[in-house]
Amino acid sequence: MLEYFTLILVCQLIGEFVVTTVDAPFPGPVVGMVLLFVFLLIKGSIPEQLGRVSAALLNNLSLLFVPAGVGVMVHFETLGTDIWPLSVALVVSTLITVAVTALVMVFLNKRIPNHGCREDRGDV
Repeated sequence: MLEYFTLILVCQLIGEFVVTTVDAPFPGPVVGMVLLFVFLLIKGSIPEQLGRVSAALLNNLSLLFVPAGVGVMVHFETLGTDIWPLSVALVVSTLITVAVTALVMVFLNKRIPNHGCREDRGDV
């Protein structure tokens, strides 16, 4: 299990290194996640131990939000002074995310047939 946890952290480290070196406008862990995805594509399956490690990380994901919560509490006054720009940014980014997700869903529904769905079999 330790080697797969190390693999996850090494992928994140490589992603951080690439983003810092290239001065890319996106987070390093995203590049690391893409690297891990490519590794899994090459391997052809998800190793059982990697599944267990990732499940353990996901089960304890809420602990990773504690530093963010502390940061919000420490900078609460700053957040209060910039409440309107932050609120507008939050609402606009949420609307854009919902719209892009809907467009991607419509695009994929047109490109990928629904094999095995109840509607296709006439079981509705």
